[in-house]
Amino acid sequence: MKLVQINPVLRRSTSTGRIMEEIGDLMMTNGWECYAAYSKGRDGLISTRMNPIPVGNFLSTIIHGLNTRFFDRHGLASYMATKIFINKLKEIQPDIVHIHNIHGYFLNYKLLFEYLSKNNVKVVWTVHDCWLYTGHCYYYSAAGCYKWKTGCGNCPQRMRFPKSLMFDRSAQNYIDKKRAFTSMPHDNMVIVPVSQWMRDEMRESYLKDYPFRVIHNGIDTDIFSPQPVEEVKKKYGIAGYDKIILGLASLWFREKGLYDFIEMSKMLRPDEKIVMVGVDDKTRRLLPDNILTIRRTDNVQELAALYSAATAFVNPTWQDNYPTVNLEAQACGTPVVTYRTGGSPESLLPATGRIVEQGDVTGLLEAVREFAQMPHTELRDACRTHAMANFRKQDKYAEYIDLYNSILRR
Repeated sequence: MKLVQINPVLRRSTSTGRIMEEIGDLMMTNGWECYAAYSKGRDGLISTRMNPIPVGNFLSTIIHGLNTRFFDRHGLASYMATKIFINKLKEIQPDIVHIHNIHGYFLNYKLLFEYLSKNNVKVVWTVHDCWLYTGHCYYYSAAGCYKWKTGCGNCPQRMRFPKSLMFDRSAQNYIDKKRAFTSMPHDNMVIVPVSQWMRDEMRESYLKDYPFRVIHNGIDTDIFSPQPVEEVKKKYGIAGYDKIILGLASLWFREKGLYDFIEMSKMLRPDEKIVMVGVDDKTRRLLPDNILTIRRTDNVQELAALYSAATAFVNPTWQDNYPTVNLEAQACGTPVVTYRTGGSPESLLPATGRIVEQGDVTGLLEAVREFAQMPHTELRDACRTHAMANFRKQDKYAEYIDLYNSILRR
C-alpha cells in the first residue's frame, strides 16, 4: 500500500511536520510505502525516513508569495511545480493521499483537486486550521468574522496571513475554493478535524456534506513526562518563586495572548513569576522586566523540565484549534489554564485545567493561585493519568490506520 502525505513543512520542529513524520513512521512499521510532499522553497532538502517529494523551489515560492501579497490569490500560483508534482503522483499511484496543509506558497489547489477528483484518488484531509473553508484567513475567531458561512468579501483580516497588501479577493477565493474542494466525490474524501470545535464549525461550511472523523493530535508521552526541575530552575533563576506561570508560543502576538501576559504581570505578587518561552528580541522589548523570557528552543528535554517546574501552564489564546502545548503540559504533570477559545479547552478535565472567558486576565491568575493551593503530587498524577489515557501519539495515529483501511474497503 502507498501513502502520500502533503504539507508545506516537513521539519519535526514544526507541529504539522512532526505529525506527518510520525504518521509516516507508524505506517512504514505496518508495511506501507510512504512519501512526503513538501515545499522545497521553504524547507530545502530534508532528511526523512519517508520518500521525500520536494515541490517547487525557492523561486517558485517567491513568485507564489508575490501573487499572494499583491493579488490575494494564495494557493493559485506554483503552476509548473504542481504539474510536476501531479506527474509524480501519476507515477506513484498512491492508494491514499493525505493532505495536511496545502496553503504555504507551494501548490496550486485548482490543479491538484482537478487531478484528485477526476482520477478516483482516495483523500484524507486533516484540518489543522480554517483556511480550506474561508475566502482568506486561517482563523477568524479573534476577528469575530463568520462570513465564511455564506460567502466572503470585504475581509477584515486581509492584512493577516496570507497577507495581501493591495487587493481583497476573498469573495472570489471563497467561490474558487468551494468549486475546487467540493469537486471531490463524497465517497473519496474524508475530512479529519483535529478538534470537535472545528467539526462543529464545519457543519456550517460548504464541506458539511462530506464524511468527517475527529482525530485529536497526539504527543510523545515518553519525552513529555514529569521531569526533575532543580537544574532548570537554577539555570533560569526561578528557584525562589512559589508560583511559576509558564507561557509558550513559537511566535508571540496578540492572538497568542502576548498582551494578556503583560496585563497579568501588573498583578503579580512577590512570590509569583511569569516565564515566557519563544520570545524573540523584538517581542522582548515589549515586555516588562518582571517577565522572564526564553528564546525558542528545540531542546525538548529542557522544555519538559520547564513544563514540570510550572505551577500552571497558561494559554490565553484568542484563536486556536487543538493546541498541543496543552497536551504537553498535562503530560508533564502540570495543569492548564486557558481561555474559552476554539478547541483549546477540549483536552482539559476539571481535575487538570481551568477555563476562563476571553480577556479575563484576573481569572487566569486566580486559577493559577487555586492550583498552587492543591496537593502537588495529586495534581501531577491526575494530569499525567489523563494524558496517558488520551494523548499518546501511538493511540492517536493508530486511528489513522483504521481510517485508511475503512476508506480502502469502500
